[in-house]
Amino acid sequence: MLGIGGFFRRGMVKENKMDTLNNQVLESPEFLRMSLAAAMTLGFRRGLFYRNAKLYCINLLLTYRAGCAARCAYCGLSNRRPGKYDRKSFIRVTWPTLPLEEIIGRIAQRQDRVKRICISMITHKRAIRDTRDICARLRASFDVPVSLLISPTILTREHLVEYKEAGADKIGVAIDLATPALFDQYRGTGVGGPHKWERYWECLRESLEVFGQGNAGPHFMVGMGETEKEMCEAIQRARDMGGRTHLFSFYPEPDSAMDNVLPPPLDQYRRVQVARYLIDNRLGDTGRFTFGEGGRILDFGMTGSELDEVMDSGEPFRTSGCEGYDGQVACNRPYANSRPGPDMRNYPFPPDREDIIRIRSQMGLEPDISSGRTSISRQCLGS
Repeated sequence: MLGIGGFFRRGMVKENKMDTLNNQVLESPEFLRMSLAAAMTLGFRRGLFYRNAKLYCINLLLTYRAGCAARCAYCGLSNRRPGKYDRKSFIRVTWPTLPLEEIIGRIAQRQDRVKRICISMITHKRAIRDTRDICARLRASFDVPVSLLISPTILTREHLVEYKEAGADKIGVAIDLATPALFDQYRGTGVGGPHKWERYWECLRESLEVFGQGNAGPHFMVGMGETEKEMCEAIQRARDMGGRTHLFSFYPEPDSAMDNVLPPPLDQYRRVQVARYLIDNRLGDTGRFTFGEGGRILDFGMTGSELDEVMDSGEPFRTSGCEGYDGQVACNRPYANSRPGPDMRNYPFPPDREDIIRIRSQMGLEPDISSGRTSISRQCLGS
């Protein structure tokens, strides 16, 4: 049976029903939550991925009984969302809690397929020290690169230096929203939350200074009320600073404050994916794009043949994430922001020819009968 988030799950081990084990509180740093996909990859859970996708990054999440102090409207971990923290889903799937010692043991046995580890902080004061210590322990156990998805609200530049000394090599800053007004509405004063737009961008700048150009970048989420132009401008700002964007499509978390909001139209997300790829790889920039009514992308400032080449590579539509030592995306998060199927938003593997044809159709591009493909030169981006 197809499970939540695109997994076939068979004989799944029962989740802990309590946040204690033998009277021990299951909190970091001794315990971490792990994405269901990572748990499957390490053999803690049984299951298969749609189209035999593979996860190459072990996504870990710090956990505390008090939970996260933030109140982000779209997040499954928000303290505004009903339910006990340790039982809340995140990105619409369960995140089982496991001992760090066991996690290290499983990764050590699977170093041939684990290309990166990502530790996600939450807004909790203990996370500052625990992130450093967990990172150092992982790096001392094996040579697998470690990324940190950080909580700028509780960090200083000095903490970033400590994280680098502990062995982290890349930093993610989940700015998520494309404009200061939307950020404040969904993460700041609009929800009674602690986060501030200015601090997140400042922390991105500090991360780039400490870790180096290309080793820190923002997460942005399409479909939060921004225009395509506004999202392109945010991605461009990050690239001009030296960062690379990890792009997501909004997908509602059940029982969150935004659980009744629909994901963005697929054609909108595909256009922003192309824009992100061009900007991050310095093949284009927002200043060369043409925007129409409502900030919609009408033209990318390239010839049809040039854009055909980009589209046919399939690369713009793959998950944008941190790479492994081999230079390939390791944090490919299979089906993290849409259900699996023909209309998946981020491809966790290279799209094949049928995928490319489907993507072109999703973008409203007219078929070129003579060549057997959709011609960008007669694009309908502005229709």
